Amino acid sequence: MTTLRQRRASKGKESAAAAEVHCVFCVPAGDWSWGSIIWTSVGLSVSVGLGLLCCIYVATLHENDLWFSNIKELEREISFRTECGLYYSYYKQMLQAPSIQEGLLELIHDNLTESRRTINLLQRMNIYQEVFLSVLYRLLPIKTYLEPVYFYIYTVFSLQAVYVIALYLTAWLLSGSWLAGTLAGVWYILNRVDTTRVEFTISLRENWSLPFLALQVATITCYLRPQLTSFQQVMVWLMYVTTFCFCLTWQFNQFILLIQALIIYTLDCVDLLTTTQVTTLYLVQVSGLLSVWLLQFCNSMILGSLVLSFIVAALFVRHCQVSSDDKALQVRSDEHIFKFIKSKFALRPTRDFDASLYLCEEAFGLLPLDTLERLADTLLLFPYVPTLLLLSGTLAVAAFRNLRYAAAQKKGAAEAFRSDVAYNLLHTLLYGLVAFSTMRMKYIWTGHMCAVAAHGMCSAELWTLLLRTLRCNSRTLLRIVRCAVPLLIVGFLYFKFWPKLMNELSELREFYDPDTVELMTWISTKTPKQAVFAGSMQLLAGIKLCTGRVLTNHPHYEDKDLRDRTRQVYQVYARRSPEEVYGILRAAGADYVVLENSICYERRHRRGCRLRDLLDLANGHIMDGPGENDPDLTPAEHPRFCEAIQTDGAAYTALFSRTFQNKTFHVYRLKKKRRKTPRSPAEPAATP
Repeated sequence: MTTLRQRRASKGKESAAAAEVHCVFCVPAGDWSWGSIIWTSVGLSVSVGLGLLCCIYVATLHENDLWFSNIKELEREISFRTECGLYYSYYKQMLQAPSIQEGLLELIHDNLTESRRTINLLQRMNIYQEVFLSVLYRLLPIKTYLEPVYFYIYTVFSLQAVYVIALYLTAWLLSGSWLAGTLAGVWYILNRVDTTRVEFTISLRENWSLPFLALQVATITCYLRPQLTSFQQVMVWLMYVTTFCFCLTWQFNQFILLIQALIIYTLDCVDLLTTTQVTTLYLVQVSGLLSVWLLQFCNSMILGSLVLSFIVAALFVRHCQVSSDDKALQVRSDEHIFKFIKSKFALRPTRDFDASLYLCEEAFGLLPLDTLERLADTLLLFPYVPTLLLLSGTLAVAAFRNLRYAAAQKKGAAEAFRSDVAYNLLHTLLYGLVAFSTMRMKYIWTGHMCAVAAHGMCSAELWTLLLRTLRCNSRTLLRIVRCAVPLLIVGFLYFKFWPKLMNELSELREFYDPDTVELMTWISTKTPKQAVFAGSMQLLAGIKLCTGRVLTNHPHYEDKDLRDRTRQVYQVYARRSPEEVYGILRAAGADYVVLENSICYERRHRRGCRLRDLLDLANGHIMDGPGENDPDLTPAEHPRFCEAIQTDGAAYTALFSRTFQNKTFHVYRLKKKRRKTPRSPAEPAATP
């Protein structure tokens, strides 16, 4: 059982007997015999092997899906879809710069990403990883052996190896058996569909940051382990480094750390962490965030984050939370996230365009039930749920008794629960709730879920509790069960899934998107290099990467002014007059506008969630097609722009000229309005 009776003064320490049982397949404290060292070395080697296996697995899937090694450079760049292309474009831009210093200056004073604006990309976006890789590629003597794109994607795939190793170590630390780590790594690989999407969204910020988050959890687990003395200072520094790397690589770091801070606060409230541990963990978070704040040129989104306000309140006012008004900092960059959260849990629908844009995407919906079916198919769900219930029950008992002793102000025995286990339990519970509410966040939960389930299968405390219940508890039987159960599970998974994995790796596909290739080729060869393009966020990211042209808007949505401009540019898919659309595009500095049939005639989303519906609702217009409309909506005075412009009506041809079209895209150039010069009174009128 995870809970042990101890004196309050010795909270967080295990007995020698418990430590002995806890250290199967690891080096017990003070035991540095050759046998123990070799056995531990085997465990570390297995962790590296599983990490490399995962890395090679996702890299092979990526190659087989696109035939990446055989397609042209333009097609490779197009394969970086949506915001992935935007981030990769800065890596490409740094490599093409005459020098590293000039490349950095171009990023700090960028006027290509948003037309008529000069922005500091290092402040606005989390692209230090692209900067670091580009500098590394320029300095290392590998240019003749490895193309820049391969250096980039192989680095991201290598982080998957780091992710697996971190989960392996977490499970090993929790259970004391590296067999648990093996089980966690195998589960992560077999549940690839639900644990990562790196093979087709390489540049997404989460693929850079989540491995560092997993490393941070592993270091926190080690820091909270009982009897950790000699390496405590080392663990604190490792926690800082991993927290810093996690925060530097993902713009949503503050929301993840906020949940982590809530976990620390909860454990502090129920007396499962010492004051030193609580203060250290909070200061590590604050130090990581402030370091990133400095590197991002004092980004107000970080300084005004809720997690910093919460930590300050938790440290200085332990018994109550002092609210902080972020409006004093004029923080508007992340207000769309709060709109989304508010609308998601509201009882009635919203017409806010930004919130609806998220709510209508499947990735931001509830977790589909087929996810649980897949997790059950790999046997991950079956040990995870009992482990969760059992640990939650014992934690609740320990917390209740600690609170009771605190209320009675007794100095006697209190119920102790291993703080490293308690932290990981609350971690998986809270992030599990987040995953169920928002499907995209499942990738934070499912990886850690593998470590918790593996801990349940190899935990000495949990198996001891079960064997005692069955009245057959003995040390020999305990060791046999802890070894046999994970080995049997790994063996079963091997025979069930190995043929499927081999079949999956044998499936060969090829990148095929001729319409986009044709569009990018035309833009590169037929338009001026300083031409400004308007269109959908996703497409413009690809235009930035493939052609280097100037954009009006892009997918990095963490800026209030950019969101307002995007909503205005998207009026090309609304019911607006050609004069209104022309004025909007001219105000954004656009020379060309790209219209997509897949958006104008969208069928992917249901009615009310199509982009044109969101625009109609925001503009107060009745939506297309059969169905109900709110009574306050009115019919639009003009036809839908993206449809009407294709009729080549006089009102449209006077302002726009079609310069390119294929089955998917229509490109129109904005004509320059001719200024009418007033005629002199003495000038004779023209005769008919």
